[in-house]
Amino acid sequence: MSVTISIENAVKKYGSVTVIPGLSVKIANGEFFTLLGPSGCGKTTLLRMIAGFNSIEGGSFRFNDKEINRMEPGKRGIGMVFQNYAIFPNLTVRKNVEFGLKYRNMPKDKMHEEASKFMKLVHVDAYADRMPEQLSGGQQQRIALARALVIEPDVLLMDEPLSNLDAKLRVEMRTVIKRIQHEVGITTVYVTHDQEEAMAISDRIAVMKDGVIHHCGRPDNIYQRPADVFVATFIGKTNLVPGQMSTENGQTYITLCGSYRLPFRTIRPEAAGEKEVTLSIRPEEFKVQHASESAEGLKAIVQDSVFLGPNTHYFAQLETGEEVEIIQESEIDSIIQPGSPIVLTVNAGKANVFDKETSLSLMTGVKNSVDIPEVGT
Repeated sequence: MSVTISIENAVKKYGSVTVIPGLSVKIANGEFFTLLGPSGCGKTTLLRMIAGFNSIEGGSFRFNDKEINRMEPGKRGIGMVFQNYAIFPNLTVRKNVEFGLKYRNMPKDKMHEEASKFMKLVHVDAYADRMPEQLSGGQQQRIALARALVIEPDVLLMDEPLSNLDAKLRVEMRTVIKRIQHEVGITTVYVTHDQEEAMAISDRIAVMKDGVIHHCGRPDNIYQRPADVFVATFIGKTNLVPGQMSTENGQTYITLCGSYRLPFRTIRPEAAGEKEVTLSIRPEEFKVQHASESAEGLKAIVQDSVFLGPNTHYFAQLETGEEVEIIQESEIDSIIQPGSPIVLTVNAGKANVFDKETSLSLMTGVKNSVDIPEVGT
């Protein structure tokens, strides 16, 4: 049975240092929910508070309607998968998976049946009698996942489970984890610092910094309409360019580099007006033109280029001194050479605008809520 997790005003302190100052969030029954952020942001600390491995200095943690603050870890109905696998090197694959069932007074034939079911689910049933040292890192991580699931927990907690794998295995295993979580339907809280990993597997992501959730929402909305400058720069690549907002005849404009004026129809009406702003432009949202007297846009000089097959990454300096990254589709024999003058235009529909003082988004379409969203939102 899965559960809804409700966290209200969670506080975690280490001595006089407060690492989580009052965090609230709700995680839906059966949801794949990811805590994402840089090292030291509090994501693993929060996970360990849910697990019962860390003390709770304030707030309430509930599984459905049951408060778990003072409940022993072993009674919380949690399965956990760690970064270092934590499987027993002296036990076979089968005995590793059966380990959590040994203390449930389960008949041996039933225990054997359950272990077989979950080994098959994660595709390690062919290795049931092997020792862990005979298996690859990806196979060992599958064993850890089967062992966590075989006890049929209410909640699955995963702490950086793929960080010790190579790039190819990480991609393979995140696909496995997403598929299995969907099949089992278990409420899952996943911790990672890898943005791409979070985007690939999550129903919702909470982007954290300094123990605070800056944006909580679907991967697409967090990428396309980040709540603040920190989220915009942490999720994917972006360029930050200062600008000046103005309004004329009911139309909002942003002027970049003193002369390039862009109309914006995606600014919230109450946020429009005369103010300094920061524009976030993804590298792929620049369009490159060869410099000419008639070309309108941001004048820049190419500093370097990196050919990466389908795309070429350019690094350029604007005439005002800011450095920007540009991603363009590669074309045969047409790489722009360092030192070349170019003019950049911007896809304003996909750019994001932030208040210079508060760093908060001024855009419509930002969906940032720590409550469980309604279906379709």
